[in-house]
Amino acid sequence: MEKQPLRELRNRNLRNIAFITIVVILGLILLQSLFGNSGSGDEINYSDFRSYVTNGQVAQVIVKDGVANAVLIDGSTVTTRLPDDASTYQELLDEYVGVVKYEQPSNSGLFTSIFITLLPILLLVAVFVYIMRRTQAGGGALSFGQSKAKLVKPDSTEVTFNDIAGIDEVTEELAEIVDYLQDQRRFVRLGAEIPKGILLVGAPGTGKTLLAKAIAGEANVPFFSISGSDFVEMFVGVGAARVRDMFEKAKSSAPCIIFIDEIDAVGRKRGAGLGGGHDEREQTLNQLLAEMDGFEPNKGIILLAATNRPDVLDPALLRPGRFDRRLTVPRPDLKGREEIIKIHLRMKTVHESVDTAILARRTPGFVGADLRNLCNEAALLAARDNKESIEMVDFEEATDRVLAGVQRKGIVLGPKVRERIAYHESGHALLGRLLPNANPVHKISIIPRADGTLGFTLQLPLEDKYIVSEDELKDTLVTLFGGRAAEEVVFSEITTGAYDDLKKATDLAKRMVVEYGMNENLGPLSLARERVDVFLGEEIVKSNEHSEELSSLVDNEIRSLISQSYMRAKQLLTDYRAVLDQLAHELLDREVITGPELDTLFDELVPATATG
Repeated sequence: MEKQPLRELRNRNLRNIAFITIVVILGLILLQSLFGNSGSGDEINYSDFRSYVTNGQVAQVIVKDGVANAVLIDGSTVTTRLPDDASTYQELLDEYVGVVKYEQPSNSGLFTSIFITLLPILLLVAVFVYIMRRTQAGGGALSFGQSKAKLVKPDSTEVTFNDIAGIDEVTEELAEIVDYLQDQRRFVRLGAEIPKGILLVGAPGTGKTLLAKAIAGEANVPFFSISGSDFVEMFVGVGAARVRDMFEKAKSSAPCIIFIDEIDAVGRKRGAGLGGGHDEREQTLNQLLAEMDGFEPNKGIILLAATNRPDVLDPALLRPGRFDRRLTVPRPDLKGREEIIKIHLRMKTVHESVDTAILARRTPGFVGADLRNLCNEAALLAARDNKESIEMVDFEEATDRVLAGVQRKGIVLGPKVRERIAYHESGHALLGRLLPNANPVHKISIIPRADGTLGFTLQLPLEDKYIVSEDELKDTLVTLFGGRAAEEVVFSEITTGAYDDLKKATDLAKRMVVEYGMNENLGPLSLARERVDVFLGEEIVKSNEHSEELSSLVDNEIRSLISQSYMRAKQLLTDYRAVLDQLAHELLDREVITGPELDTLFDELVPATATG
């Protein structure tokens, strides 16, 4: 039995098509009646035609099927319907008209006329029947309620688990799903039930969709793929109908996997925002909840979904029985980044000088999509220079392009501006070398970039950090003030060049005091709160739910922490002013100092006993 919303929608479409068809048919009949019977000339009555004949104005007459087509002396043509009695006009024509032709009447004239009249109607009926059959088959333009899920055949995807790296724990969990689909007896004999739904959560680019492709290539079962936005349309009831149709197709193909990408497009919390509780999206979500865990069991159907906004999903969607397992796809660590880079370099010609370990260190926080883009950018740079292979210098430049943008070779900086930039970046680099808990400095550059930076200092951690100590954060604060402090120490004035450094330093100091509880006067307090405004959507905002006295104390402590860090930066740069000058002059000559050259230069300039 057909579902009610889909049937109503289809009946409404049929009525519209029938109305349009009737209007077109009536229009064609009207045109046929107006123009279909017109002869080869102007039609006149028989008495006028008889006058033309007797006055000698007719040069030739052709008589056929009771109609006379006459050619006048002036070249014009007229036509008239003759009387049924042929004797009344034959003698007249033979006497007054020089050329008279009597053609035999056509036996098929009536049938031809009927056929020509009915031909447009028959064509419209044929088109109407064709559209109806396509609609019922689910392949037509009017099949709104049909699911848009694409069936991915096992042999149509070449992605496997061997093409995924850096997230081994997630891969192992999903490999269990593949094992269940291939050999269910191993699980059933122990009474184990495979999760009905698996939700992949992670930042954009971490590989959620890639994992789904790998499952499609490994499972060797029907795999239906659809996006969350494909369910919702402008017509009411279409989304729910598509959900029903998708699960009906999946049941007929069980065991199988359904993958919904960006499920937050259809699975947002009900009742939040200004849309109310009866809009199309919520009806679609209600139907999805019923299909996932309702009265009718879905045996052999595993629902796989991906999102980077799990905080906005409806709680009913996340409960056990629907999404039993929630897997977080993390950003890859140092080792994971190196493995991902090696995967993307498989099909590329790489020079032996390329060190994937250094590339992994240079890309903290990069996800799989970023690393793929990095390798592609390096290949493009090598091809631009017509190289035989991709060299390490290409990866260095590609990393800078990804982080800071392309070089702006058209900008010509004056000597004074270049000197200020050199001292600014040297201040950052020198403090990064002097402070014991700061990240090591890997690169200094005073080449302008497309994102507006006139130079940058790159500091890379030796290993991935999952927790950060108070001393490390304080040294980071001091390093951020290195550029502004160097300008004040050397030039006795400040510029707008430290704008971004001040933003980062202020945000870090605020987090240390308000969120991390790293303050003696306030104690171990976390004063940040999360508040959800259900009327304006699921936007999480920070609020100060404490007294004015405490707010004033927080402001004072933040200001004190920033002032202490800035004074410490100025003091260190004043003590090592000679080293700062030499480093700045060296940077002016080279423009870029990186890697082993930078380490050698620091070893020569900074005394071994230097401490922060």
